[in-house]
Amino acid sequence: LLTGFLSQVGHEPLPPTVGRNVLGRKVLYLPGFFTYARHIVEVDGKRGLFRGLTPRLISSTLSTITRGSVKKAFPLEDMEHVSNKDDVKTSLRKVVRETSHEMMMQCVSRVVSHPLHVISMRCMVQFVGREVKYSGVFSAIGRIFKEEGILGFFVGLVPHILGDVIFLWCCNLVAHFINTYAVDDNFSQASVIRSYTKFVMGIAVSMLTYPFLLVGDLMAVNNCGLRAGLPPYAPAFASWIHCWRYLSAQGQLFRGSSLLFRRAPIPAASFPID
Repeated sequence: LLTGFLSQVGHEPLPPTVGRNVLGRKVLYLPGFFTYARHIVEVDGKRGLFRGLTPRLISSTLSTITRGSVKKAFPLEDMEHVSNKDDVKTSLRKVVRETSHEMMMQCVSRVVSHPLHVISMRCMVQFVGREVKYSGVFSAIGRIFKEEGILGFFVGLVPHILGDVIFLWCCNLVAHFINTYAVDDNFSQASVIRSYTKFVMGIAVSMLTYPFLLVGDLMAVNNCGLRAGLPPYAPAFASWIHCWRYLSAQGQLFRGSSLLFRRAPIPAASFPID
């Protein structure tokens, strides 16, 4: 959890190492998950790996409870799963209906759980500057309310919601069209393939929507008084769009997306690796 977020904010305390890509060319790789984790343990002890865990667990719990409550309050009555016997219009209508209902539940749960997500991000990023500004859930709530008001609990919410909505619609619709037009009913394993289509599409679409997650997490800690959210680590972004444009210009929209094979952002040619 901590290693992934620190790589998102661009905190790289360990130097890159020389390696080779699939073509055999020398490239520079940043330390992977296990090397980074060892560094955190050396600095903070094993407890350092669990910074921000408590508010993160509370956030996940609130999200789960909220989704269940919304589902009970606004049930999708007479919902039927898409069947091979449905015509194209009927099956598409069912997918749109199910996705709209799922989107509503996801958006509400995201809004409810986001304040604890912000606290979790800030607790973790204190590792960079060795700060103790956010030392507990309740004290963090009081500090954010005092310094930033209610809106302070929802910084980074918009890109997170946009990422959730785009993920749901792309994943469900693309999986539906693949199952409808690409999988032949005469194929003996058609039902098995259809059962895994949505899962595979979820992995693919999550990679495409990762920049929304990155921008949302960076905005949660930006300009909040912590070292990792201020220059020279990052500009004080005026909005999440400003953050997106900055990362895009730097070629860093997928920063932190991989924890094992992480290419150094600086071209290998600029280092004496021979």
